[in-house]
Amino acid sequence: MITNQAVRPLQGINVLVTRPEHQSLFLNESIRNLGGNPIIFPVLEISDIKNKAPLLELIRRLDEYDLAVFVSPNAVHKAMQFIRTHRSIHQLLPAHTKIAAVGKGSADALKEYGVDQVIIPKERFDSEALLEHAALQHVSGKRVIIFRGNGGRPLLGDTLMQRGALIDYAECYYRGKPNVDPDELISNWSHGRINAVIITSSEGLQNLFDIIGSYGQQLLKITPVFTAYERIACNARDAGLKKVVRSVDTGDQGILQSMQDYFCKTKV
Repeated sequence: MITNQAVRPLQGINVLVTRPEHQSLFLNESIRNLGGNPIIFPVLEISDIKNKAPLLELIRRLDEYDLAVFVSPNAVHKAMQFIRTHRSIHQLLPAHTKIAAVGKGSADALKEYGVDQVIIPKERFDSEALLEHAALQHVSGKRVIIFRGNGGRPLLGDTLMQRGALIDYAECYYRGKPNVDPDELISNWSHGRINAVIITSSEGLQNLFDIIGSYGQQLLKITPVFTAYERIACNARDAGLKKVVRSVDTGDQGILQSMQDYFCKTKV
């Protein structure tokens, strides 16, 4: 018989999950299945844009674009809501337009809308890796639309512009910092009831810093922090975090595996 310890490597571990709640279901369930306890504390709020006119105008002109890039699953779902409403159900995206996604999660989201041919990075899932893809090397004179939230990293668009592409940003959702009271969280943390933190975006890391204040930041700096992205890991180390674990594999599975490896070693 397999021992309980072998199949439940996160037994007794309380994990702070900071991703937006609607995107953390897989992580939360997986942590429970591994014996851990997910503490759900979203530090990024996703909401609809207020002024939809610029987005709707870009969708109306979608046939003009050679390449459409979706930077996140949120970008896919929010954009496709509008595209479904304002384009033919038989051809949501133009047949001649190549479709790219920054990560596997976005590509999987596109499949839900019948979009199967998607350019994605082969290994790492970030803007840098997508820009290394052969399909994005020779874009001089090409028209590119980037579906994203408000603001966002300029690297993707700036690099494509340097390569000669004509860029339009389609902002289809709003990212904000939730207005939450951190007192209960910090009380539990100070009593040793937060054993790990999962961070999935640099903006989320900054929001968490802002929300928990100076005392919470001291606790965060000595708590193991898990991420799947080197850029986030670098930002965390630059912010003074002492125990940053960047998973070998990207995505949620990579984070879950790195947590199991970490806590199995600490229990030995």
